[in-house]
Amino acid sequence: MSLPWGATLRQPDPLSCGASVLVVARMLAEEEYAARAARAFPAEVLALHRRVTGPRSRDGRAQLPWPRAIGTPPWAVARELALVTGVPHRVRPARWSTLHDAPGPVALYVGNRWLPRHVVLVLAVDDERLRLYDPAVGGPVAVTRRAFEARRLRVAGWDRPWFAVVPARG
Repeated sequence: MSLPWGATLRQPDPLSCGASVLVVARMLAEEEYAARAARAFPAEVLALHRRVTGPRSRDGRAQLPWPRAIGTPPWAVARELALVTGVPHRVRPARWSTLHDAPGPVALYVGNRWLPRHVVLVLAVDDERLRLYDPAVGGPVAVTRRAFEARRLRVAGWDRPWFAVVPARG
């Protein structure tokens, strides 16, 4: 997958990395949405962040409200990715094999040794490299398998992969 819009899609505030990942995932899946969202990326991200942390999801279902000040919860990311793809998503430990074998959009939570602190979107995986959309820089970054497995990611200042939100297997 690539980011074809030619725009820098940087998260609009320090807390909206998860929502930025969700907007980009939907942009990759829906061409019509992509045209609109690329022009108004900050507003789209902030509106989505309010929604995924609020009492109702995009499909109107009740969800546990979450303080926006601590980011986007993985279960909200799973629900939104399921709405985008039509496939349920689950939270799994971040392992190379989990990312490599996932058949669709994957959100990856990274952080320090104590907490997950940032969310990125896996764009592509091969045997030696991950290509990620990093909302902190607004575009793609690469991470080697060696860095991933050694917990030295160096993505937006965070080194450790924590967990991944992946499509559920049939």
